[in-house]
Amino acid sequence: MERTLAIIKPDAVERRLAGPIIQRIEDAGFGIRAMRRVHLSKKDAEGFYAVHRARPFFASLTRFMSSGPAVVLVLEAPDAIKKWRTLMGATDPAKADAGTLRKEFAQSIERNATHGSDAPETAAYEIGYFFSGLELI
Repeated sequence: MERTLAIIKPDAVERRLAGPIIQRIEDAGFGIRAMRRVHLSKKDAEGFYAVHRARPFFASLTRFMSSGPAVVLVLEAPDAIKKWRTLMGATDPAKADAGTLRKEFAQSIERNATHGSDAPETAAYEIGYFFSGLELI
C-alpha cells in the first residue's frame, strides 16, 4: 500500500465540489486515512509550495491557495500516487482526459480543483506538512 496527499483546492471548495470529489475518491477504491479542512495563510502556502519559489507562477499560486478553504486528505491504495494523478487528470483541464476530475471540475490551469503528490518523497513531505503521524489511521 502507498499513501499520497490530495488537496481539494479553494476553487472546488468554493463551488461546493468537495463532496462529489470525495465520492469519486472513494469510488476509485482509495482509503481515506486522514482529512481536514484548512485555510492556508499566504506564509503556509509559500512553505508548502517552496519548491516552486523561483517559478513565475509562484506568487499567483500561493495567493490562490490562500484565497479560501481547502480540504487536505491522505489517500491510501496500491500505487496510490499514480492512481490519484490518473484520476485527477492533466494539470491543464483542456488537455485532461474525459472522466478525470480536472476535465469535469477544473476552470483553468491554476484553478484546477485538485492537487496530488508526484513522487513518494514528495508525498512523505506533503503528508507531514499537514498531518502528524498520530492523525493517520
